[in-house]
Amino acid sequence: MDNFAPPLAEQLAQASRAVGAVLQGRSLTDALAAVPGRLRPGVQALAFHALRHWGEAQVLTRLLADRPPAPPVAALLGLALTLLLPDAEGGATAYAPHTVVDQAVQALGLLKARGGAAGFVNACLRRFLREQDTLLAQARQDAEARWNHPFWWVQRVRRDHPQHWQALLQASQRAAPMVLRVNRLRTDRDSYLQRLHGLGWGAQPLMDDGVVLDHARPVHELPGWDEGWVSVQDGAAQLAAPLLLDGMAWSPSARVLDACAAPGGKTAHLLERGAPQVWALEVDPVRAGRIRDNLARLGQTAQVVVADAGATADWWDGQPFDAILLDAPCTASGIVRRHPDVRWLRRPTDVEQLVQAQRRLLDALWPLLKPGGRLLYCTCSVFRAEGEGQMEAFARRHPDAERLPAPGHLYPGMAALGEAPGADMHDNAACGFDGFYYALWSKPRP
Repeated sequence: MDNFAPPLAEQLAQASRAVGAVLQGRSLTDALAAVPGRLRPGVQALAFHALRHWGEAQVLTRLLADRPPAPPVAALLGLALTLLLPDAEGGATAYAPHTVVDQAVQALGLLKARGGAAGFVNACLRRFLREQDTLLAQARQDAEARWNHPFWWVQRVRRDHPQHWQALLQASQRAAPMVLRVNRLRTDRDSYLQRLHGLGWGAQPLMDDGVVLDHARPVHELPGWDEGWVSVQDGAAQLAAPLLLDGMAWSPSARVLDACAAPGGKTAHLLERGAPQVWALEVDPVRAGRIRDNLARLGQTAQVVVADAGATADWWDGQPFDAILLDAPCTASGIVRRHPDVRWLRRPTDVEQLVQAQRRLLDALWPLLKPGGRLLYCTCSVFRAEGEGQMEAFARRHPDAERLPAPGHLYPGMAALGEAPGADMHDNAACGFDGFYYALWSKPRP
């Protein structure tokens, strides 16, 4: 087996293709699927780094180039520029500057770029190295370069969270920890922690079922992965099942609906925490297959239905649910530390379109809830329109709904549930959450 790392030029060529695909509207996950397996880890790391700094890359490219370069050249130049940026503390870059310049020019050959592209990129990168301090100072006058998010995104976060917007954007720049959820039907969290510590792995407990790894690992290296002992799930997402289920009295015939359920992490957690019968709805047949696969690995079963949760006449059997989890489609603005492409894929118009979709689902599912039952609404978004704003509108449409305690907006990097908003957001603590929103409602009995 070849233990040597692939040449940087080869990885740069592949990573620039992936970044270019994101700029054309494709998800990074899809773009990376086309990368050869031996290159994928390095290419993913390069693409993640580039997209976390793409605001700076775009503005610097405008400063360095008299006219916009062709898209493949722009993607490669932007990627190389992000590798020449000093780190957050002003320290050394990951690669020697001359190596980045040399390998970027070689990567253009692999991309078959013509028309003087190599000379153009070489000149731009060398000029950046000569005038770095001046160019960076000039670039960072631009909000997109300073915050590495689209300008409309920065404006919305600033309006929605005026006291914490800067810390929220900074936290979104940092890589998230790898968080596991221990399957309490197979083992317990403390025993699993002991097993990890016995292997010499650094790991910390999180809430009831969570484990935070000091270093990310391939899932098949995790003890008990194939046996269904653990799943990968961020701490914020692990709040859903206990928020919905804890404190409720269950009969063997009680039914829980997980609407918009793929890939099935919350479905599995509901079952692990004692939900008697779970319906898992997913409109996409391929994603519904992922729910079944994940449940099979964990040794669990649910009624998986391929259907639009909002088109209740197509799938509902007329029997009310005791509890409903609506993890609604959203902008995913709270998980950009795990998916840095999201910020560059979204458009301002997406927010209102998704708000309307969330409203449709809420109004369709509320009548399916049994009196005395609970509905938990959540999104992985930090935008107020998809969180508190959506719930204020829901309350006006459904004055009978009783609101129960729930966290509301959680910010990326928040250290622990119950802390003041923005607590520990200066540093993405090992036990930090993704950005999320939770609201819990009860339907009164007659």
